[in-house]
Amino acid sequence: MTVDYKGRIGNLIRDARKHRGLTQLELAQLLKTSQSAINRIEKGHQNLSLEMLARIGSALDSEIVALGAGPTHLRVTGPTRLSGSIDVKTSKNAGVALLCASLLNRGRTTLRKVARIEEVNRLLEVLGSLGVQTRWLGDDGDLEIIPPAELDLEHIDETAARRTRSVIMFLGPLLHRADTFELPYAGGCNLGTRTVEPHMAALRPFGLEVKATDGMYHANVNRTIEPGRAIVLTERGDTVTENALMAAALHPGTTVIRNASSNYMVQDLCFYLQKLGVVVDGIGTTTLTVTGREVIDVDVDYAPSEDPIEAMSLLAAAIVTESSITIKRVPIEFLEIELALLEEMGFQYTRSEEYVARNGHTRLVDLTTLPSHLHAPLDKIHPMPFPGLNIDNLPFFAVIAATAQGQTLLHDWVYENRAIYLTELTKLGAQVKLLDPHRVMIEGPTHWSGTEIVCPPALRPAVVVLLAMLASKGTSVLRSTYVIHRGYEELAERLNLLGANIETFRDI
Repeated sequence: MTVDYKGRIGNLIRDARKHRGLTQLELAQLLKTSQSAINRIEKGHQNLSLEMLARIGSALDSEIVALGAGPTHLRVTGPTRLSGSIDVKTSKNAGVALLCASLLNRGRTTLRKVARIEEVNRLLEVLGSLGVQTRWLGDDGDLEIIPPAELDLEHIDETAARRTRSVIMFLGPLLHRADTFELPYAGGCNLGTRTVEPHMAALRPFGLEVKATDGMYHANVNRTIEPGRAIVLTERGDTVTENALMAAALHPGTTVIRNASSNYMVQDLCFYLQKLGVVVDGIGTTTLTVTGREVIDVDVDYAPSEDPIEAMSLLAAAIVTESSITIKRVPIEFLEIELALLEEMGFQYTRSEEYVARNGHTRLVDLTTLPSHLHAPLDKIHPMPFPGLNIDNLPFFAVIAATAQGQTLLHDWVYENRAIYLTELTKLGAQVKLLDPHRVMIEGPTHWSGTEIVCPPALRPAVVVLLAMLASKGTSVLRSTYVIHRGYEELAERLNLLGANIETFRDI
């Protein structure tokens, strides 16, 4: 049996080109060739050299046709001193919530400057398998989403769905679109078993029942059941609140959600729902009152705000390398506790006057970091629901505490085993002692020294290790960095623009 390799490669190139929103002519111009040549390549009528395959892969930003099939690694040469300025990109967590929420709308949704990360790519694959048309507009990360009249829930892309935790947020929108449906178990970071029961408790008042068997969530909806009283969330979780909000958005009555998260991605979702014509009161508080609509069919344009976790990543990069950089478009209201704690530890910085994000609501500032001698805080560092210290920002305090004089106790009470991954910093010279699955004691300051480490399977600890490598003397290697690409867009390349020396490579 002969295999049509040229045809299969041509199909991969065509699909990758369409995913980037490029015409054949536009791809031809990027490659300095003719449209007819691209047409022949995509039809499998053209022999391709390895060099041309590599150039196509680079132009389409596609692993499918890039040379080398193995995982990507990072080689870091340090120690580094950063300089210059950098803009904070839009929120990853808001982006994925808005992609899920686009299923509420029968009209066209245009999202501005969406983070082009692997988590978003996986969700786009899942949406595409449901029949949703998505395309990138230009080079700024603008994304157009057009749903079909009827979603194809029979052919959901299980492989993509299992590589993202966000797919659980399809429950809220989909319970209004089908009486029965199935979703694959959510994947994503390996942070221990996080129960889906809070989601079920939030969605049962809308008639949803879910049984988990054979690696699938089997959902059934009883249309006679409607919320009779306020929905009280048993945990103030971000995705749980978002699921309840999306379920309430297509419920024509008024739904009250108590103990709701008021975190940044929840606020962005609320602002988007308001643009869809849904009435949402109490944004920024723990009680949300939602008056939904039976049908939502509007063309809407929305710009999610900037990512406070990325802003914290950049702050930590500056602190650990003792650098002065300007971080622009920082969503200050979601970093005020972190900055107050850093000030207590001796961190010095300047900030601009506040201005408003493109969503018309979120307050932004520009921060300029100053090299500072830090000391350990007086009390332990622990996260709390907003407006407390953000749970996703806690790991950055591990690498910051390792640069500070004295002992710092970090208490990561939310996740069963994320704190364990912070002990990887010891391989670079830090003194990080695991007290139990939730607490680490860190003794600073640290004389960082380069080494080779396999990337931890959790996003934030993985980035923390990368930041420590920036400050480490000599050459470090961080292996299998897919988890970082799940949550950050071109992080290594952007740090290089500030003066870092990070090289991406694959094993030959």
